Amino acid sequence: MIRTINCFLFALLITVAGISPATCQEKSRHFEFGYAASVSDLAPGSLAKVWFPIPSNDAFQDVEIATMKIPSVLHINVGHQFGNQIGFFEAKVPQSGQIAFSMQYKVDRREAGNDNQSIDDATRQRFLAANLMVPTDGKPTELIQNSKLDADPMKLGGQLYEIVEQYMAYDKSQPGYGNGDVLWACSSKTGNCTDFHSLFISLARNQGLPARFEIGFPLPDSTKQGTVKGYHCWAWFHTKSAWVPVDISEADKHPELKDYYFGKLTPDRIAFSTGRDIELFPKSAAKKLNYFVYPHIEIDGKEIEKSQMKPEFSFADITPKEKTAVK
Repeated sequence: MIRTINCFLFALLITVAGISPATCQEKSRHFEFGYAASVSDLAPGSLAKVWFPIPSNDAFQDVEIATMKIPSVLHINVGHQFGNQIGFFEAKVPQSGQIAFSMQYKVDRREAGNDNQSIDDATRQRFLAANLMVPTDGKPTELIQNSKLDADPMKLGGQLYEIVEQYMAYDKSQPGYGNGDVLWACSSKTGNCTDFHSLFISLARNQGLPARFEIGFPLPDSTKQGTVKGYHCWAWFHTKSAWVPVDISEADKHPELKDYYFGKLTPDRIAFSTGRDIELFPKSAAKKLNYFVYPHIEIDGKEIEKSQMKPEFSFADITPKEKTAVK
């Protein structure tokens, strides 16, 4: 796997002190990421409108479009809520009855940590407000009502991280997981990354700690290329001077990395969008999206069922100078 990391000293420690190789954290990853979707069995001549997230550059990733296949003109807009990039196109369905598109990105992703950025009052209030499925009072606060919580934002974030990790179990066997529904998570005590981090955000905001939701895709750390089956998400909370990342569901799955995932994110991921209750632009016929990682497609003004859409995601590790596209 092609990464930027110097593990020589760690190798010595492993040899001399018996430290696990997992201690040697990889610092960056360079890859191409393929994002594609298609819908078949549509009425020829009907009007398809397609919205999809486009990953942005930030402190921990640099992204450029390598290639794209779009059946008409692609418009890239910036959402007013969270600054997400929103790709949009519309096209008449051809005689084949299929609408398809693909994007390929060249990505440099770095290990994430505190970003040392202050926020203004408007941003603070945005990330303290409730979402449709993320209340800031009521049932979730029962988890902390008997806890002695610290006033220091960093220590408070650590306490809430611990509470959620102990309360929740990573388990996708119960219907209802994956919606980031905090009340459901409180009742089931199980779920996936969406449920873990929604509960954390709910508790943080209740305590006056701004917190935001970020979603994208994970990359396996054991292979150089392949398909990606689904999304992954994580959360950030804000101290008085910095955003701090947490990945509680990964900590639950990998207890040996529990300390690491409070304040760090591996580079084996790509972020696509921030926030919940997403408003699309141009305006869609649908209500606000719960979160935004898969395409949103409407045919003649009616949202298609997710089962009608075939998404495909893939990756391939590259060196920074390589231009080879994901197949």
